[in-house]
Amino acid sequence: MERTRVAGIIFIDGKIALMHRKDVLKRPEMPEYYTIPGGGLEEGETEEEGVIREIKEEFGIKVKVIKKLYEIESKKFGQKEIFFLCEYESGKFGTGTGPEFSGDPKYIDSGKYIPELIKKEDIEKINLLPPEIKEKIITDLQRF
Repeated sequence: MERTRVAGIIFIDGKIALMHRKDVLKRPEMPEYYTIPGGGLEEGETEEEGVIREIKEEFGIKVKVIKKLYEIESKKFGQKEIFFLCEYESGKFGTGTGPEFSGDPKYIDSGKYIPELIKKEDIEKINLLPPEIKEKIITDLQRF
């Protein structure tokens, strides 16, 4: 079975919540980039439960899923990626305690994970992956 990655597009005070990845050793061709927060579904989890859990782990905040926005097939990573529009509910942004922050040696090549809020007008200027989702977000910004 292919892996399913769920991710949440969250706006807080007019800015988009992204994970800034720096010093990524396992991707020497791209050691720095931004991603939409998310991760793989756990057994028995719905897509919505997965995105809520991942955002809590990565950013330390509680969100409500509004709707599914995009779905893509990533042949490079052999996974389906589903992106949801989420609404911030509570919690202090940047207080995530997920495994990527634990100092676990299995994350050593993954570099730094830095939660950031990026102004809507700056999205075009950053290296946001995957590129097809960056384009969709830029196109759809007026709706958000």
